[in-house]
Amino acid sequence: MTPFLRLLSHLRNYKPLLVANILCNLLMVVFSVVSIPAIIPFLNILLGEEQAMTEPPTGGLSLERIKDHVNFYLSQIIAENGKRTALAYALGLVLVLYFFKNLFRYLSQFFLSPVRNGVVRDLRQELYDKMLALPLAYYSEERKGDLLARMSVDVQEVESSILNVLESIIREPMMIVGAFAFMVYVSPGMTLFVLVLLAFTGLVIGRVGKLLKRQSRAVQERLGGLISMMEEGIGGLRIIKGFNAEGFQSAHFRRENNEYRRLLVRLLWRRDLSSPLTEFLGVATVAVLIWYGYSEVDREVLTVPTFFAMLYAFFSMIEPAKKFAAAFYNVQKGMAAVERIDSIRQADLRILEKPDAKPVASFEDKIELRNVGFAYANSNRSAVEGIDLTIKKGKIVAIVGPSGAGKSTLADLLPRFFDVTSGEIFLDGTNIQDYRLRDLRRLMGIVTQEPVLFNDSIFNNIAFGMTGVTQAAVEQAARIAHAHDFIMETTEGYQTNIGDRGVKLSGGQRQRLTLARAVLANPPILILDEATSALDSESERLVQDALDVLMKNRTSIVIAHRLSTVQHADEIVVMKDGRIIERGSHDQLMQRGGEYGKLVDLQSFLFLVKNQMPVAVTTGLCF
Repeated sequence: MTPFLRLLSHLRNYKPLLVANILCNLLMVVFSVVSIPAIIPFLNILLGEEQAMTEPPTGGLSLERIKDHVNFYLSQIIAENGKRTALAYALGLVLVLYFFKNLFRYLSQFFLSPVRNGVVRDLRQELYDKMLALPLAYYSEERKGDLLARMSVDVQEVESSILNVLESIIREPMMIVGAFAFMVYVSPGMTLFVLVLLAFTGLVIGRVGKLLKRQSRAVQERLGGLISMMEEGIGGLRIIKGFNAEGFQSAHFRRENNEYRRLLVRLLWRRDLSSPLTEFLGVATVAVLIWYGYSEVDREVLTVPTFFAMLYAFFSMIEPAKKFAAAFYNVQKGMAAVERIDSIRQADLRILEKPDAKPVASFEDKIELRNVGFAYANSNRSAVEGIDLTIKKGKIVAIVGPSGAGKSTLADLLPRFFDVTSGEIFLDGTNIQDYRLRDLRRLMGIVTQEPVLFNDSIFNNIAFGMTGVTQAAVEQAARIAHAHDFIMETTEGYQTNIGDRGVKLSGGQRQRLTLARAVLANPPILILDEATSALDSESERLVQDALDVLMKNRTSIVIAHRLSTVQHADEIVVMKDGRIIERGSHDQLMQRGGEYGKLVDLQSFLFLVKNQMPVAVTTGLCF
């Protein structure tokens, strides 16, 4: 199924409204088409082209006899009341026809409006749900700003370029077919001549439409890059100002912005060409049609009123043709956005749950990693390789090592943020890929180096993802995390909004809220990924006290750079270049004098330097 058909598949949720829209469009076309041949009898009589009928036509009412019946009726009106009264009847008929035409036109839009906006809502919801379901690996290969552009700008482009012209795509062809059918009925030869001219027009429009689609994709991708730069600029404002890089960043954005403007102007030039081009080609066709029609009238193949009706029918096709051409151009322009959106909708989830996945509600024995390896996509080396590790229930296992050793990657494999590329991970003797994904992750609480908070109240951030949580439970969790006191000092207590990513709080306060969240969730397995490394000494002490309480009687996997925080772990695992090179308790590893001992000695030396040497020198050494 093509991306366009997948987009239109959303319409099946609105079948009754669509049926009503199509029915109203059909009735509108009927009243429009009926008004075309209605002018012939009046022109015949008013121009004296046909003799008035004094006797009613014989035979039943049929398509061929309708003209005679109408002529007889009008002849009676003219004979009894004069031509002026007949004209009044004619105008009254025109008003009735156009009243119902425009009534059904409005009703068609009335029924289509909830369809159009409903599809946009469904599409945006589907994209958001898909983004939540996609694995972390997907976001390591995509730019955040570009993804935001697809969810916002591209969805809006689909609405304006495709869904807004959906009515034209349905209605205008019906109008064209109706007028064309009348022309075929009146004069097949003349209609064939018109058809050749229209085919040429269609080829010209189709060629420009293909160029539009290609250019539109380039414009949407460029806009995605601009939004990405804006997002990075806001997120990195502190660094931009700190390095006096405002001018550099502004110049970079100006170049990209100017290129986007250049592409957009060229795109709009071509799009805006559709209506005047169609109108010019239509008028040119009319000019040729009049020239050709004159010869038909001169040879008495057509009467003057019939020829005027043919012209009226053709003019009735020009406006729908213009709208249909504009709709075609807009669809081509919007197809680039459809394809960009569809790339997210069709993205591989990768982290899949088996159809017969097992439920799991508790952790009873141990976690085992057997010869585990993992490599990121588009990477020529493994992030972790040959990992064999057993973590017993209730034990604290610390994972240490230099940056890039694979510590965080190893922790991400346990809740299946990524799936192993080799080896297996077992929980209580069962491969974690055999468990239900939600159940597996419910067993684990995660506290990261960068506190992840949302622009919401303190209460909702602590109770995030949980339902039916009481105020007392949230307060108890906050007390355990040493967060209750500072929460009560805020303006509205637990209902205080903390701003975007918790910007209204200090680093230590943000981290204690994430700990309170973990306390409230009460998971049997706790994963702490550098939970204190970004904090000052006082905040670190408070957070570490909260962690000590949190880790009691709980299986904990602690990733740390500050080795002083993991000395009391039951086992310390030392990693380097994606492999385990040492393991044991703090005392055992110090006695061996290996990599762990070197790391401890180096941190001890830096600590002494920091506390004894001048600030300027300290900064240089620690950097």
